[in-house]
Amino acid sequence: MGGRMRYLGRALIVACLVLVGGCDHAGRLKAVSSPAEEKLATHYIDLLRAHRYGQIEQDMDRALQTPALHEQVVAMARILPAPAPLSVKLVGVTTFEGSGLRQSNHTFEYQYPDRWLLINVAVQRKDGAATIVGFHVQQLTSSLEEANRFRLAGKSPLHYLVLTGAVLVPLLCLFALVACIRTPLPHRKWLWILFILLGVCSLSINWTTGEWRFLPVSFQLFGAAAFQPAYGPWTVSVSLPLGAIWFLARRKRFREQAGEAGVPPELPGIA
Repeated sequence: MGGRMRYLGRALIVACLVLVGGCDHAGRLKAVSSPAEEKLATHYIDLLRAHRYGQIEQDMDRALQTPALHEQVVAMARILPAPAPLSVKLVGVTTFEGSGLRQSNHTFEYQYPDRWLLINVAVQRKDGAATIVGFHVQQLTSSLEEANRFRLAGKSPLHYLVLTGAVLVPLLCLFALVACIRTPLPHRKWLWILFILLGVCSLSINWTTGEWRFLPVSFQLFGAAAFQPAYGPWTVSVSLPLGAIWFLARRKRFREQAGEAGVPPELPGIA
């Protein structure tokens, strides 16, 4: 059994490394984005960089064409440096389609020698006409990739608590799962296996900001999860392994019942 557990542990580590190494943020965003819509969004940004406000204001949605629109557009243009950016990276895409319209929301990261800018352009197409329904420029202190990099240093005790749980809880669930498979049970074993595999409730933390959230009604496979949207912050969450704890607490009783019934307490050859 020990050899098989070590093999399974190595396999899980390799799988995690493959998943992490295969995270191609740019490729995932390009798959969602439409080349034509992305080109239109960058076109409006180029107009802003060139201080050609007329076309931008003309294409603004009617709901945004207020008396303050021109000053708002000029204020965004002031944030943009005159020289060409060192790099432009697509860092976010969302789309919505329904009720005869389509909205596309593109966010780009512009790198300059002395600053980083996050520029968001939302365009709506309806009846063949395109209008701007959102335009924002935000200055950053570093790139999103650097700001949201997974680091262990300088984190709060809650960070370390959630991370420790996210490592240990799946191991406990795995141990209980193997023990359940090997233990003869008086009732349907698959129900216990399902109970062991799912963690209940969840405590999640935004690894970059430290913002946390508790969900009393939640289920997680193996009681833990870690997720990072493209160029966004990591979210690490952990759940209570109630099924695993309950089974291990009752395992001795199950083995005693199996012995009383004349069944070997451990089923050989399964794990």
